[in-house]
Amino acid sequence: MTDRVELAATVLLACAALATAWSSYQASRWNGEQAKAFSRANASRIESAKAAGLANAQTQVDVATFTQWVNAYAQEQTQLADFYFRRFRKEFRPAVTAWIATRPLKNPDAPLTPFAMPQYRLAATAEADRLEATADTFSAAARRNVQRATNYVLAVVLFAAALFFAGISTKLSQHRLRVGTVALGSVLFVVTLAWVATSPVSFSI
Repeated sequence: MTDRVELAATVLLACAALATAWSSYQASRWNGEQAKAFSRANASRIESAKAAGLANAQTQVDVATFTQWVNAYAQEQTQLADFYFRRFRKEFRPAVTAWIATRPLKNPDAPLTPFAMPQYRLAATAEADRLEATADTFSAAARRNVQRATNYVLAVVLFAAALFFAGISTKLSQHRLRVGTVALGSVLFVVTLAWVATSPVSFSI
């Protein structure tokens, strides 16, 4: 009977040691994954900020040229108004054309400016929104990876506890205590192993 208890303790020590090493490896891998995801999220946010800055600059150009065009149009300076109209940006011209079609001088329900028209769409704004959404996706992945790394660290602690019970059982003199200690370590090991088995894994390629 004593030999069986010692054998069980030895098997538990070996299995818990392997499980501890595996969990440590996975914790390290998921820490690396979360770092990469946060890095990609930051890179996407930087690019989003650049795109948003470009969109703001383009809007300022549109406002400036529109203001000059309106002034020339109000003063019936047709040649100058045409000059500014031809210099509207390609993204802005459809909005102005659609706004003029609403007859804003006579139609009280017309939008106040072309900037309120649905035709006023900036590619830079759409790109900024897309990059921000990408950054949010990477951030969410990073948070999940942090949790996964934390779970594996907890598994390391639990497997280490199983190792402790298996190791200390060989130092006990009373047979019942040895059996109880090995049994406790085995239960802790099996439960933790079942939990780890449901966790995602990451491999270095």
